[in-house]
Amino acid sequence: MSELSPMKSGGSMESSRYIGINHLRRRAGFPAWSLLIAVTIGVYGAAGSVAVHAQATVGRVFGWAPAGETITAHSTSGARRHAKANDKGRYTIGALPMGVYAVTLEKDGKAVDTRSNIKLTVGGGAEVDFACPHDQCAAPAND
Repeated sequence: MSELSPMKSGGSMESSRYIGINHLRRRAGFPAWSLLIAVTIGVYGAAGSVAVHAQATVGRVFGWAPAGETITAHSTSGARRHAKANDKGRYTIGALPMGVYAVTLEKDGKAVDTRSNIKLTVGGGAEVDFACPHDQCAAPAND
C-alpha cells in the first residue's frame, strides 16, 4: 500500500462515506435555522415599527406664558389638554392628536387670550407664545 492509503492514516473508505453523508445532513438543517431566525427578526421588527408609527401620530404645543397661568389646547375634534406655565414661564402640552387647535391662556379660570387655527403635523410641534407683563414671563424672585 502507498503512504496515502486510507488504511495507514487510520481511516477507512467506510468512515469517509459516513463523513460525506453526515456533512449533507448538517447542511440540510441549516436553512431551517435561518428561516427561524428570519421569522423571529421579522416579527420583532414589525412590532418595533408599529410602536414607532404610533408615537409619530401625536404633536405638541409649547411656548411662553406668564408663570403659573393655565394654557389649554382644544381641538376641533374635541380633544382638550391643559398645562401650567412653570416658574420660568415655559409650558408644553404634549401627546396631542393631529388636528387644528385653539390655544387659550387662562387666568383665574377665565380666558384671557386665544390663538386659533394652530395646526399640528405628524411628529411636530407648534410654538404659541402669550404676552407676559413687561415681557417677563418668569415668576418674580422672592428676596
